[in-house]
Amino acid sequence: MVFYTNLKSMFVEILFIFLLLISFSICPQRALSNRFDPSPLSTNFLFGTASSAYQYEGAYLSDGKGLSDWDVVTHKTPDKIKDGTNGDIAVDQYHRYLEDIDLMEAMKVNSYRFSISWARVLPKGRFGEVNSGGISYYNRLIDALLLKGIEPFVTLSHFDLPQELGDRYEGWLSPESQEDFVYLADLCFKSFGDRVKYWATFNEPDYLITYGYRKGIAPPFRCSKPFGNCSEGDSEKEPYLAVHNIILSHAAAAYIYRTKYQAEQGGKIGIVLHFDWYEPISNSMADKLATERARSFTNNWLLDPIIFGEYPPVMQKILGDILPKFSNNNKEKLKSGLDFIGINHYASYYIKDCIYSKCEPGPGITRTEGLFQQSAEKDGVPIGKPTSIDWQYVYPQGMEKIVTYVKTRYNNTPMFITENGYGELDNPNNTEEQYLNDFDRKNYMAGHLLSLLEAIRKGADVRGYFAWSLLDNFEWLQGYTVRFGLHHVDYATLKRTPRLSANWYKEFIAKHKTEVFRQEK
Repeated sequence: MVFYTNLKSMFVEILFIFLLLISFSICPQRALSNRFDPSPLSTNFLFGTASSAYQYEGAYLSDGKGLSDWDVVTHKTPDKIKDGTNGDIAVDQYHRYLEDIDLMEAMKVNSYRFSISWARVLPKGRFGEVNSGGISYYNRLIDALLLKGIEPFVTLSHFDLPQELGDRYEGWLSPESQEDFVYLADLCFKSFGDRVKYWATFNEPDYLITYGYRKGIAPPFRCSKPFGNCSEGDSEKEPYLAVHNIILSHAAAAYIYRTKYQAEQGGKIGIVLHFDWYEPISNSMADKLATERARSFTNNWLLDPIIFGEYPPVMQKILGDILPKFSNNNKEKLKSGLDFIGINHYASYYIKDCIYSKCEPGPGITRTEGLFQQSAEKDGVPIGKPTSIDWQYVYPQGMEKIVTYVKTRYNNTPMFITENGYGELDNPNNTEEQYLNDFDRKNYMAGHLLSLLEAIRKGADVRGYFAWSLLDNFEWLQGYTVRFGLHHVDYATLKRTPRLSANWYKEFIAKHKTEVFRQEK
């Protein structure tokens, strides 16, 4: 990771302005349109920040909460986490939520995306009692947000699962998981739906399953060779069975919401997926087809069934009987679909074909993964500016391109950018000036938001943008070694301090709100 001294920071800022001036001279119309065109955003566009329960709340056994799979893993096998830490305290939002809401209010955001800790409200799933302490906490959080004019945007399942369900029936591998998820969803709709108008069923189930059931590096640590070294699992079959149950869980929850709650509560329901942008590494037809396969084996794998009722044709052709089938009853439930698509976008990659070309060992290259290879470089040149995070390169164009792709493939279903952010490796030797003046994060956000605005100008129905993240936090397998926060967190004291990016985001929001107000007058 590169940390700038004061002089170097000044040089970077001058270089950024210089490049901006060059863009005016090369393409003045485009540059001027970004500066002077009327804002394409609606008055009810959601500007927010995003979080998740395990990464933020802490209070891991407070007020009746049960154990989640992440609680168990981080305690029993801390070596699975890069720095051996856990989310027992995290950033203690459970106790500091009022302070964090004040930070949101200071930034002028009008929405906050958070998740429900399943084990906090249902410690033993449907096999035990509802935990009133957990219900009370989320009621307090929701009411406090609304009091400040901040819209709750709630994810029902963001990776963490009650350990009870894994012990009873191996989690997402069993159809029983569908019953438990619907039980959770119904409880949340009933308890919070009078005030929550945006529901996401799952966050990035594609990542959850890939890491947990193919690579075996996250709960429940299931895999088979050569994909990973686990005590049990089948990396070629189990990911598809687990995703099938998640898709049907989403469909059942959406059906319950639409038929039982939506008319009275007036909210919307969707799902959140991780969307990388893919480009063919060459102009060959083989690489172009591989790029589309990459999309099918990642995002379209879940969205096609939810929206069209079937898995992508190329997946059906390649996987054959490995891919589960939807019964007529399943297809009927899938018609409930969704009201919006949540897009988590961070990075872009080149794709190479692995059917007709030899590929190096790595994810994606096998038949059951799609026969493609992903790379951040082409002829030794990275797709964008490298960061200290090995998987993230700065390629703002990817935002417009992925939004346009989703718009085209899925009939311009309403979209939210539910996560977008810039990560930095933690450096405990940084001075206060260095860790607060996050010019790279500010520039990353500026580039991606301008790219998003361009997609919206061209007709994409995008209704919100959530920065990841409000605070530095527990970043799953990376523990506290990576920081994504608009606010720096001192983990010794839990003191929150706004970074340059937080102030920039506040100014960006104000500018567009002012512009929209001016247009309406």
